[in-house]
Amino acid sequence: MQTREHSYNSRVRSVTDHMVTFLAIAATGVVILPLFAIFIYLVYKGASSLNLDFFTKVQKPPGEMGGGMAHAIVGSAVLLGLASLIGVPIGIGGGIYLAEFGRGTRLAHGIRFTADVLNGVPSIVMGLAAYSLVVMRQGHFSALAGGVALGIMMIPTVTRTSEEMLLMVPNAVREAALGLGLPNWRSVLSITVKTASPGIITGCMLAFSRVAGETAPLLFTALGNSFWSTDPNRPIAALPLQIYVFALSPYDDWHRMAWGGALVLILLIVFAVSLVRYVTSRGVLKGAS
Repeated sequence: MQTREHSYNSRVRSVTDHMVTFLAIAATGVVILPLFAIFIYLVYKGASSLNLDFFTKVQKPPGEMGGGMAHAIVGSAVLLGLASLIGVPIGIGGGIYLAEFGRGTRLAHGIRFTADVLNGVPSIVMGLAAYSLVVMRQGHFSALAGGVALGIMMIPTVTRTSEEMLLMVPNAVREAALGLGLPNWRSVLSITVKTASPGIITGCMLAFSRVAGETAPLLFTALGNSFWSTDPNRPIAALPLQIYVFALSPYDDWHRMAWGGALVLILLIVFAVSLVRYVTSRGVLKGAS
């Protein structure tokens, strides 16, 4: 009797295990399938636009064939560089304070609540804020204003991710560092942050990927530019802006280039994230060895 009951329970557990495994795989497929569908469609629509001119020339005047998006690619690099210079240090600093120095304080609760609220604020509101803070004071649109808008959007994501990664570091690591006579600030920077660095970098890349495709904030700040420009104090082109302009145009050639720009934007984000993950994993493996 016990043997039959044990055999029955084993079959039930086996069927349940296979069923849950199947559901997990199916759920993963549902999540990944739209990504692959979008990527394949972008390749189908935009691959024909990718040539040497696309990466080396600026856009042609309306109605003329040819040209490229070199100015928009460089402009996106400038904007994302400015945004990272603003958002990453402030975000990591906020995460360090929340996880290491401000536990249980009212200020920490206020910062955490503010970061959560900012994560849900529409990007166009961030653009309007940057317009009021920078563009209206400068009296003109500029790459700096665009970098400020994107940098503000990066801060809450980097802050909350850094906090969570630092909280995952065991307290024994902190106690060992303090036991060696290190001051608290040195222990945090040299031991805790270094231990959590792979997760912190991943959070930074998550924020980077989020703002890389934003268009609405740039409409109020960077504005766009049809020519070469790397001056932070002048309007500048960007891939999302250029895709938006080309997609709304009545010209088939610009529509084709818009699809090509969307494909390049996705590929650049995937490449940047993959490169950072690879370098981070190599660093982790070296540290473990």
